[in-house]
Amino acid sequence: MKILDRFTAVFDVPAAYQAFQNMVGKDYHARLLAEHANSTAGEKVLDIGCGPGHILASLPGANYTGFDVSPEYIEAAQKRFGSRGRFWCSDVGLAAIEQERGTFHLALAIGVLHHLDDERATKLFELARLALRPDGRLVTCDGCFVPEQSRIARWTLEKDRGKFVRSQEEYVRLAAVCFPKVEARVRHDLLRIPYTHLIMRCSA
Repeated sequence: MKILDRFTAVFDVPAAYQAFQNMVGKDYHARLLAEHANSTAGEKVLDIGCGPGHILASLPGANYTGFDVSPEYIEAAQKRFGSRGRFWCSDVGLAAIEQERGTFHLALAIGVLHHLDDERATKLFELARLALRPDGRLVTCDGCFVPEQSRIARWTLEKDRGKFVRSQEEYVRLAAVCFPKVEARVRHDLLRIPYTHLIMRCSA
């Protein structure tokens, strides 16, 4: 196994992943939610690819549901947050959401799309559209290739665990299949290391 592969494999351990997130961007989720999601207490939130659920710490008063494919992450989320939210171990085809069609105010997919090929990414957008109320919104945030980014940021993205880092145009094209309105913003300042994010806010 290559040295880089060994390093990134450490992030399969929830505590190691959380420690790295704290090191490179401790207030990352709080800033992201405050500036792009406009979440308020009492809203019903669906977190697609929730990882160990640490974004819930920045969602006080939310009626929260998170799911992820990693049993270790879901176990860590349940231990940390207990009854503050519901956590399921599942892929983007979560059947349980069918019973709650059109009831969520906010759907989140933070750092997820760049791990999914186009087919699975489309399923994520379809799931979010199915879950959201008519006035709901989906907020995504992923690494993104843009012409003006630094060489270090581009190198970091090329070495990311996610194998589907895209351009802004490619992300927007995928989102627009399911959401008529897609607002996209490029950010270079969310982490303490050189990195480029694309935040999309998608709505009907």
